[in-house]
Order: sequence, then structure tokens, then C-alpha cells
Amino acid sequence: MTGQISTALLLHARVAGFLYLVIIVFGIFSEVYVRANLVVHGDAVATAENILASKSLFKIGFLADSIMLLSDVAIAILFYVLLKPVNKTLSLMACAFRLTQAAVLGVNLIFLYAVLLLLNGDSSLSLFDGAQINGLVMLLLNMHSYGYDLGLLFFAVSNFILGYLIISSTRFPAVLGYGLQAAAVVYLIGSLTRFILPAYVSMVEPFYIVPLLAELSFCLWLLVKGIKCEEKLVR
Repeated sequence: MTGQISTALLLHARVAGFLYLVIIVFGIFSEVYVRANLVVHGDAVATAENILASKSLFKIGFLADSIMLLSDVAIAILFYVLLKPVNKTLSLMACAFRLTQAAVLGVNLIFLYAVLLLLNGDSSLSLFDGAQINGLVMLLLNMHSYGYDLGLLFFAVSNFILGYLIISSTRFPAVLGYGLQAAAVVYLIGSLTRFILPAYVSMVEPFYIVPLLAELSFCLWLLVKGIKCEEKLVR
């Protein structure tokens, strides 16, 4: 029976690692490769022209974001199962905050799809001229950007709790937990800066290398090493 439990936990860890890799790769693709190449900040006309010329790429970015969010829901449950023996209440709390983040980002995708509706010339937009439509496109893209940071506030809390559980656990190296907590601090500061002190966003951006390294390290550990099945009693 113990062997079966160990095998199941190892499988959960490997699946979580794979899903984490999907989240990282697809998230970077949609944000860095798609939107960074199509959106020209401060230039609504150029942005609209880029998206119209690369509608397929924009839709692929939307699809990548969707797959990323579906993976995030699944991984939230898997992390709950893996770390429940450490502290059931905190593990459930980390899961809830991560699921809330996924819900926020899922609703936030509507802003991206609305961009396509605007540029496709929906009949309900006949009262708007080209300049107004381009302005609305930029507004929607900006709203999506702010919505993403709103979601990261919940993700930051989830990551901080997850880091604590990993540090308290014998299933993973404590350094991975400290890394996730450092990532949580960067996410929290970065998102709050965008809302409260937007002029300083560029100063925070270089620190996002911390979350990338921390989450990639945890992802690779799950894929390569998996998990130790010995654990402390549930508290």
C-alpha cells in the first residue's frame, strides 16, 4: 500500500512539473513573443495595424493564455495534494489563492478577445470612427495588463504560502521554498507598484528574473527528482 501511495505521489509531482513547464513556456510565449511584438506602447495606430496584420498570431497568444490558465487550475489541486500532509489548512489556502488568480486572469482574457471584435468591425461599432476604435483597442490592452497584475496579487500570496509549506516539508529542498517566497515578494511589489506608483514600474521590472529562476528551478526539480514520500504528521 505504501508503495502504491509513493508511486501516486511521484506521478502527481511529475505531472505538476510538466504543467508548471507548460505555464512558464506558454506564459512567456504569449507575453514576450506575441504581445511584446504587436503592441506599440503610446501608438494606437501602429498597434492596431500590427494586430490586423497578425491576427493568427494574436489568436495563438489567446490560446496559449487559455492553456496556461487551465494548467494553473490543475496544478493548484496537485500542489494541495502534495503538501496537504505538511499543513492541510495552509495547503488549502495556497490552492484557493491560486485558483482565484486563475479566475481573475480567465475573466481578464475577455479584454483580449474584445480587441479582435473591435478590429473585425462588428456592426455594433458603426458609430465609432477609426481613431476611436484604435483608442479603445489600446484601452482594452491596457486593462488586460492591469488585470494580469491584479491576478498576480493573489498568485503572490499563494506562492508565499507554498514556499512556507516547502520549507516546512521534508519532500523538497528548503531552498526551493525560499525561492518561491522571494518570487512572491517580487510579484507583490511589482503589481502594487503598477497600481500605486506606476512611474516606478521600470525600476521593478529587472527583479522579475527572480520569479523566473525560482519557478523554473521548482519546475525542473518536480520533473527530474519528483518528491520524497516521507512526511511529518498533518497539523
